[in-house]
Amino acid sequence: MTDLELARKVLRTEAAAILALVDRVDERFANTVALLCACRGRVIVTGMGKSGLIARKIAATLSSTGTPAFFLHPAEAVHGDLGAVQGDDIVIALSHTGETGELLRLLETIRRIGARLVAMTGSPASTLGLAADVVLDCGVDEEACPLNLAPTASTTAALALGDALAMVLLESRGLTREDFAKYHPAGTLGMTLLLRVKDIMRTGEACPVRPEAGTTVQEAIFAMTKAKAGAVALVNRAGVMTGIFTDGDFWRSALTGGPDFLLKPVGQFMTRNPRSIPADVLAVEALKLFQQFKISDLVALDAEQKPVGYIDVQDLPKLKIL
Repeated sequence: MTDLELARKVLRTEAAAILALVDRVDERFANTVALLCACRGRVIVTGMGKSGLIARKIAATLSSTGTPAFFLHPAEAVHGDLGAVQGDDIVIALSHTGETGELLRLLETIRRIGARLVAMTGSPASTLGLAADVVLDCGVDEEACPLNLAPTASTTAALALGDALAMVLLESRGLTREDFAKYHPAGTLGMTLLLRVKDIMRTGEACPVRPEAGTTVQEAIFAMTKAKAGAVALVNRAGVMTGIFTDGDFWRSALTGGPDFLLKPVGQFMTRNPRSIPADVLAVEALKLFQQFKISDLVALDAEQKPVGYIDVQDLPKLKIL
């Protein structure tokens, strides 16, 4: 078997292991979800070796999607860390064989503390499976390892089952994008979910605004140039935006306005009822407008429809919104 053939076989084997779980999403899965939804404590995920690595990922995914969870190393647990487990907690224990010695040593203490136990194992009739309140069967027909030894398909299946649990719990708890953002305040993800238009818009002199009445094309161009912006917002006497004059409007006025177009009222050439955006909405909404309407400039408005900020499409890559 060539390297490429083996790689494809590994992927097919792991994909088959995940697909085999679909028919096992039954009342046991539903009972686990109900148990976790009713949990008044924390969810503690544990496992040894490769299963321990998967347990860490499951705990992290649960925590980031609204279910308080942490990883407990079973070898450290029997040396004092079991003090973190309380009666209101739920322990999710991962073991492919269900006979991992370090996990089995925890069972009596977990039972005595009063915490509930969920087993994720490939052997429901194992010692771990028989001791659990609920068993989730994530067994596989074969590992992707050519020797059928290294945990590969089995760990992939456990990981996928953990993701399924986390996503169902997310939906059951009614987690919103805003809730999700609270758990991811850093990096590009946090920026995308937390930043609002008012956080990224240009303000003050960088947001050119001119009265529509009495402003000429030339004055509008001067205002845009001074602000290094691609547009200027035009307002009525009450300060409410009536239109926008862009670079594109300038070139159209140059072509159609005659030799003295610079001295003509900007209102003759401006774009009326342009796309705008409330200053308080998420910044990703600005991106959607830029992409949907193929525009380059957006004016941000307050609740009274008065211009308070300006966004150029070129600002977004710098802010990592794209």
